[in-house]
Amino acid sequence: QVQLVESGGGLVQAGGSLRLSCVASIRTNNNYGVAYGVAWFRRAPGKEREFVAAISRSGSRDYYADVLKGRLTISRDKAKNTVYLDMNSLKPEDTAVYYCAADLYRDYGVDPRGWNYWGQGTQVTVST
Repeated sequence: QVQLVESGGGLVQAGGSLRLSCVASIRTNNNYGVAYGVAWFRRAPGKEREFVAAISRSGSRDYYADVLKGRLTISRDKAKNTVYLDMNSLKPEDTAVYYCAADLYRDYGVDPRGWNYWGQGTQVTVST
């Protein structure tokens, strides 16, 4: 079982930057390390949850939504069980609740239904 906690959201002016963090707590039945893919999604007011970025179980591959590519960097620190999402040049339309999701058998997927574990979300608000 994987539990996820996001942090790092807040209020930022347009053009600014934020770093979101997703810390995973993992329960396993053995002492072996567990690999899991992680994705970030967001839900803006009145809109469906949409894919933002993902990083593979190995950490060697990353994926981004086309409309956001170039402004985001996803990375992971395996020792800390933490995945980061660095967002730059933020726009008011980036305002949303950002969620991280994890899955033990998935590296990538834009459909939120494909991810088994979810955090509670962190609010990002970008002002003009």
